Amino acid sequence: MNPLVFFDYAGVAVFAATGALAASRKQLDILGFIFLAAATGIGGGTLRDLVLDVPVFWTVNQDYILVCAAVAVGVYFTAHRLESRYRLLLWLDAVGLAAYCVYGAYKGLVVTGSATVAIVTGVMTATFGGILRDLLAAEPSVLLRPEIYVTAALTGAAAFTALAVLGVPMPLAAVVGALSALAVRGGAIRFGWTIPTYRSRPGRKPEDVL
Repeated sequence: MNPLVFFDYAGVAVFAATGALAASRKQLDILGFIFLAAATGIGGGTLRDLVLDVPVFWTVNQDYILVCAAVAVGVYFTAHRLESRYRLLLWLDAVGLAAYCVYGAYKGLVVTGSATVAIVTGVMTATFGGILRDLLAAEPSVLLRPEIYVTAALTGAAAFTALAVLGVPMPLAAVVGALSALAVRGGAIRFGWTIPTYRSRPGRKPEDVL
């Protein structure tokens, strides 16, 4: 299997697992598991394809839906064996982000030839599914957590795109990009890496502006 196709399926499957784990935390029924798994697994890729104005990938190849459903059923029968589902969700989400930021960037680069668009679609593909999952499951959004998230997707997408533009073989560029994203996101989960945030300051008095 082409490594980039593997990253695509891996991203869908792992994100589907995080959606199913979120469903287990909410104690939903099997249909709830499948719905959250599918929404998370294909959400980022759907938005990417709509933006790129190409056929949405799962309407062309229904195997992606079957993958989401299979993963959801598997998690439904095994989630009770996991001691810390939220911790596992975070790490699976990191793996999905790493795989999907690379494939999203690859597809953006192939469709448009633009490195800028490739990086944007890489970040979009890697993050939207997780955002949608947290919204539907009423969980704290990954975007609002203090540690690095979007930056990890940006790192992976940018690393892959830069190497691809420089002529590095796609499989090698893909592996480097995915490992870069996983290293940044994994470090954020393990060590709490953050980026300095905005700190508001007291506004000036009107008389001081004049």
